[in-house]
Amino acid sequence: MKHLLYFLFFLSATCFAQEPLSTSFIKKTKLKADAVIGVDAFGDLFYIKNNVLIKKSSTKEITYSNIQLGTLTSANSFNPLKINVFYQAFNTVIILDNRLAEIYKIDFNSNKIYKNVSHISTGSDHTFWIFNQDLQHLELYDYSNNSTRATTQPVQSSVLDLTSNFNGSWLLTNNFLYQYNYFGSLVYKIKNDGYSSISESNENIVIKKGDSLLYLPKNSKTLKEIEVPNLLIKQFFLTNGILYIYDGEFLYHYQLKTK
Repeated sequence: MKHLLYFLFFLSATCFAQEPLSTSFIKKTKLKADAVIGVDAFGDLFYIKNNVLIKKSSTKEITYSNIQLGTLTSANSFNPLKINVFYQAFNTVIILDNRLAEIYKIDFNSNKIYKNVSHISTGSDHTFWIFNQDLQHLELYDYSNNSTRATTQPVQSSVLDLTSNFNGSWLLTNNFLYQYNYFGSLVYKIKNDGYSSISESNENIVIKKGDSLLYLPKNSKTLKEIEVPNLLIKQFFLTNGILYIYDGEFLYHYQLKTK
């Protein structure tokens, strides 16, 4: 019986032990930015500096600014043909095309049904996810006809971060990390064990915890630590297997080895 218990303990430890994911350094580029937004499939870099959204390619830079709306709170380049830019102070979202020209302007203050929005993230078609602070839930909002396609159940703690893709969204709160599908139904929730921000790529999630990064693979509940050098991680994101880390001076590029 004693040997059986030892065997079961060893088997359990083996099942739950996870080897860290290794990375290989690709390059680093010098960058002065207030916030790094992302890199699209064409290698174009999006970032914010001095309240201006900048799209930088290998040959040119284009910019977008709207000083009438105050401070640019966030931007999302997941869909480079429909980039959303959020100005929280004015409760307004601007949709830009790939030349950073305005396509839509959504002023939630003037909507028939007022929405007090704190976070936004890209959805499919003419939609994006918004977190409604008054109702404490996510909504999949269709800006082409001013309607809500889906809503989630309310959450019970403050929101830290929000990310999404065409199929669903991930909401990080003080208490839990939630995943929702396109219809607003809960897929899973994981207790927040000191997590502060998240990034999504192909439904794989990278999570920041203190000075380290963790990897949550698609269709898994098992977190794996990512081996990265001792860097100041101001921002990070994952795009097509490349892990980007910004330390306030350089943007580092690492190949993430998941297999």
